[in-house]
Amino acid sequence: MPLTDSEFPSILNDTSKKIESDIEWREDEDHSPSLEFRAEIQSEAGWPLFVKGSYNSLANTLSYVLILQTDGRIYGLDLGKGHRNPSTQEQVGDKHKHKWIEQYRDKDAYIPNDITAQASQPKDVWSQFCIEAKIEHNGKMLPPSIQENLFL
Repeated sequence: MPLTDSEFPSILNDTSKKIESDIEWREDEDHSPSLEFRAEIQSEAGWPLFVKGSYNSLANTLSYVLILQTDGRIYGLDLGKGHRNPSTQEQVGDKHKHKWIEQYRDKDAYIPNDITAQASQPKDVWSQFCIEAKIEHNGKMLPPSIQENLFL
């Protein structure tokens, strides 16, 4: 059964969500110029959660996505790529967040006020994302490596 509108806030507001490891960016498995990571999230409630990140310094795009293994993306932040909401056809711009709503799943987005760092600052954006998503990261985020040699 899909995630409900009442369950989503329980997951997002659960302050016991933790990542107990360092985060290391790796080459995209599809060999695009992006770097990616995946980190498991532990919680007292036992939600089957993980977070994925994607960063492309050439396109100046950055995404952090909270994934519930049973339903897919339930919450996410995108910087550097536009989005049009299916509910209103409104263009929400290059900085937006997605959150779960039963009717549209993760497809509608809104402009966040809490993200002030830029896509070129993935560690700063990560800190801001974790605060709002109530994820405690008990490790460090290693800086993404330079992507200059990917096309040689």
